[in-house]
Amino acid sequence: MLRGNRLLRSAACLAALASTGSALAAVQTTVIATGLVSPRGIGFAPNGELYVTEAGSGGPGTPCTPPPDPGLPRCYGETGALTRVDTAGAPSPATSWVRVVTGLPSVAAQPPGSGFAQGPADVSFHGMQAHVILGWGGNPALRDGMGPKSNLLGSLLRVLPNGRYDVIADITVNEVSDNPAGGAVDTNPYGVVALPGRRVVADAGSNALVEVGPSGSGPTIAATKTLWVAPPVPVPGGTRESVPTSVVQGPDGWLYVGELTGGPFFRGVARVHRVSPDGSMSEVYATGLTAIVDIAFGPDGALYVVEIASGFVAPSGPGPGLGAGRLKRIPPGGGAAEVIVDGLVFPAGVAVGPDGALYVTNRGVAPGGGEVLRITTL
Repeated sequence: MLRGNRLLRSAACLAALASTGSALAAVQTTVIATGLVSPRGIGFAPNGELYVTEAGSGGPGTPCTPPPDPGLPRCYGETGALTRVDTAGAPSPATSWVRVVTGLPSVAAQPPGSGFAQGPADVSFHGMQAHVILGWGGNPALRDGMGPKSNLLGSLLRVLPNGRYDVIADITVNEVSDNPAGGAVDTNPYGVVALPGRRVVADAGSNALVEVGPSGSGPTIAATKTLWVAPPVPVPGGTRESVPTSVVQGPDGWLYVGELTGGPFFRGVARVHRVSPDGSMSEVYATGLTAIVDIAFGPDGALYVVEIASGFVAPSGPGPGLGAGRLKRIPPGGGAAEVIVDGLVFPAGVAVGPDGALYVTNRGVAPGGGEVLRITTL
C-alpha cells in the first residue's frame, strides 16, 4: 500500500507546543479532561455518556518491530484504553475520567512521546455497544509475536456496557486479500461508524472504506469487503494519495469521508467525500481543507472538521505545520468552511454532544498530556 498515512503512525510529538489554542470570538473552550494517553476518537453513547479512545504509549522497549517508514522501531505494550469522561469536567479535569476497558494493545516508539502511537483509534455506538477500532500501520504480518494481544491491532472490537469485549473482525484481512489501492500491503484502520446491520471502517492504509457485515454467533468473525476506494488528490504538480481517516453517516443516509492527503500535506487540497450507502457512487462534498483526521455532523446538518496540520504551501512556502490544528464548520448542505477554534495541538477527534456543545480530543500524541475540550458558542 502507499505510504501517505505515515503521519498517523510516525509523527514526533511536539510536546513543547502550548496546551490549547485560544478560541475565536464568541466561542468558549473549556478543558474538561487532562492526563489522557494519546486520546484519539471520541463519541457519545445513547445515554449521553462520553467515551474516548486512548491509543496508549506502547511498551518499555521490547518486543519491537521496524517501522513501515523510516523512523524509530515501534515497541509493544498493553497501554491502550477506552475511557469514559464526565462532560462537566468534575470533580476536576485530572480526575473527571475513568478507564472502562484497559490493557488494549499499543505500539509506539520509545521513550514515550518520541513517536505517534498506534492502538485504540476511534469509537462508535450502536445501542449501548461500543465499537472500537484499533490502528496498526503497515503489513499485518509484522504483528505476529509482538505480544499476547498484538493481533488485535487492526481489528474492530465490540465492547459491552460491563467492559467485556470481543473481536468482530480483523480489518487487516481485507487489505491482504483485496489490496484495493494496489502497492505494498499496508493497513491502518482509523475511523469507524456503527450502523444497523453493518459497520464501516475508514482504513487509512488501504485508502478505502471497508464494510463489516453482521457478526456471526459465538466466536465467528464477521466478513469484510471493500466498499469504496478513495480517488487520488490533485495537488500542485501532480497528485497524492487520498488517506481516509474518518467516516460518519450524514442526515441523508449517505456516508461522509474525511481525508488526509499524502505528504507533504498540501494546504487546502483535502476533501470530504459523499459516498452512497452501497459505495457505488461518490462525489466531493467539501474542498479547501487540510489534513483531516475526524468529522462529525451537528443536529442542524452542519459538518464539523478537525484538521491536524496547517499545510504545505507550494512550491517553497511554509512547511506542513504538523500538529498545528483547528476545528472548522461546514454549513448545512456544503459550502466554504469557517474556523471555529484555531491553535489546537495535534487534535484527533470531534463529537457533538446532546447538549449541543462540541467535544474535541487535543494533544492526541501526548503520552499522559492528552485533553478533552468542551467548545460552546456564546
